[in-house]
Amino acid sequence: MKKKVIIIGGGAAGFFAAITIAEKNPNMEVVILEKGDKVLQKVKISGGGRCNVTHACFTPKELVEFYPRGKKELLGPFHQFMTGDTMEWFDNRGVPLKIEEDNRVFPESNSSQSIIDCLTESAKKTGVILELNQNVDSIKKNDSQFIIKTSNQEFIADKLLIASGSNPKIWKLISKLGHKIISPVPSLFTFNINDNRIKEIPGVSVSNATVGLIDSKFETNGPVLITHWGLSGPAVLKLSAFGAILLAEKNYQYGVKVNWLSKSFDTVLHKLKILKRENPKKQIIVKSVFKDIPKRLWENLVLASEIKKGQRWADVSNKQFENLANQLTNTILNAYGKTTFKEEFVTAGGIDLKEINFKRFESKINKNLFFAGEILNIDAVTGGFNFQNAWTGGFIAGNAICQFDDELI
Repeated sequence: MKKKVIIIGGGAAGFFAAITIAEKNPNMEVVILEKGDKVLQKVKISGGGRCNVTHACFTPKELVEFYPRGKKELLGPFHQFMTGDTMEWFDNRGVPLKIEEDNRVFPESNSSQSIIDCLTESAKKTGVILELNQNVDSIKKNDSQFIIKTSNQEFIADKLLIASGSNPKIWKLISKLGHKIISPVPSLFTFNINDNRIKEIPGVSVSNATVGLIDSKFETNGPVLITHWGLSGPAVLKLSAFGAILLAEKNYQYGVKVNWLSKSFDTVLHKLKILKRENPKKQIIVKSVFKDIPKRLWENLVLASEIKKGQRWADVSNKQFENLANQLTNTILNAYGKTTFKEEFVTAGGIDLKEINFKRFESKINKNLFFAGEILNIDAVTGGFNFQNAWTGGFIAGNAICQFDDELI
């Protein structure tokens, strides 16, 4: 008689695990329970509809640095299955991937549908059963089995994998099985800032700024984009991920400091004084003298330094130069609130990682109960890293599930 595996969640981690199990152990019946009428919806919208499958970082020790929560726990799993394995997995199934200039990895087709079709067709081919519109109402353990009740059916599982993403209802059911849930807070969001220095210049970007949260150790650098509502871009999104818990504690009222040049105050002040000698008769506001500072931002920072519009370099005082150097290297902005990055809502929080055996992605509390993906208290910065966590967790959990008990060490 076939052993039955139930997977709750028709997302990336769930499908990856299901296919892994079905391919490696045909003596198991694999069923995916999806609460909606469609699967892989997060895959569909990822990367603007292209699906940012993973990130071209091929060293586990470097890869884990992109995970504010889960860094230590994922190091071992990434030695088992990571970026190169993901790329090979899809390539072997007829979906070649490409690495873009920023190291994000996408399907060559530039369509998330390629990934969706690959996963759904591979699942169908291996005999995975997909049950749609199965909203799970309860999960109970009965001796060595699990009883899963949905709004319209009951399922009995010999082994259970929960890969339902950030799902408060499922977290509540998991807590009844004895697991501790770290309260979720938003991650990966842009900063809402209403400040005259950036208010009227949406679309302006700086290629390598340093952004930090005031009164904290959190600081990142990289591209920053000025938007209609404040600040965005890779550096800001990364900072929101690493500072997610702190910002939630502050109720999203926080100070942000921006070094637009990623250079020291003294270096910039020295450069300004040299420029004064070289351009005495030119108006300071007319042209940005730093290649990384766009003209519109330069104008606003100059005016914020109490330098007048028609003022020439020769007429700028030392105090005004100090003000400008400070604006360029230490702009202080007050932020009030956050805005979700596109449609890709990510949370920090989930099942306490201390309760998971990461060699198998199995519960330390309940045997034959497995977890993968964002149901765990693991999250990453933007760029394909959250999907890599899903592929890795799904693959390792799938391998562990498809083993017979007498094969376990």
